[in-house]
Amino acid sequence: MNGNTPEREGLSNPEAIQHLRSALEQGRDWVPALLESMSMWTIAEEVHDDRHNRYLLDGEAFDWLVLAERLLAEVDGLVPEAEKSALLSSSEFPRSFSEDELRSLLGPDKYSAYLNYWYGVVVEQAVMRSAEEEEQKRLPIRGARARREAAERAFRRVYGEGREELHRRFRGERGYEDSTTVTASEAKEFTYWLFKHRLITGEGERVASDTRKGLLFLHRKRERDRA
Repeated sequence: MNGNTPEREGLSNPEAIQHLRSALEQGRDWVPALLESMSMWTIAEEVHDDRHNRYLLDGEAFDWLVLAERLLAEVDGLVPEAEKSALLSSSEFPRSFSEDELRSLLGPDKYSAYLNYWYGVVVEQAVMRSAEEEEQKRLPIRGARARREAAERAFRRVYGEGREELHRRFRGERGYEDSTTVTASEAKEFTYWLFKHRLITGEGERVASDTRKGLLFLHRKRERDRA
């Protein structure tokens, strides 16, 4: 994936799209075919159907879910709707792959960027959710007010400063205009920025402990979803 300027409509990767379509028409398993098509994708971001898709966050974290949605829209009807919906809603592949299999299908560079996204966005979000749960248990009140207070306490505990202060700093570094609106893409960018901020500014043992709690949170969630 190359470049910081979004490609305009019509300049997407036709080879990647055609590879996926051909594989599905030949009756191949759609999940590895999708991953292979992802490995062929070279555009970091684009505007498609009036939507700005950013596939590579901060030049290093591969948001594979946005690309999956983009590619699957090109082959509508060739993938079981229930399986496609499960992928896009759960953010997990409908079948497991070993690290070697994923690396082989995505290629080493995109696999490395996939891991950056996994730890920097997915696990980082879980770190915050885990901290919020802990803070909620400490509060004597419940309801929406308690959730808001727990979220702010958790944020300050994990990152050392308040959300608004760090979000302003993030936007300033990125050159983004101040706004009350936060897009899904910006929210992921901010999460990845927070991940790197935590690694740089946090104390080593605390960083490792919070990351373990995030991973455990994801494990518990996965078990609940399977129940």
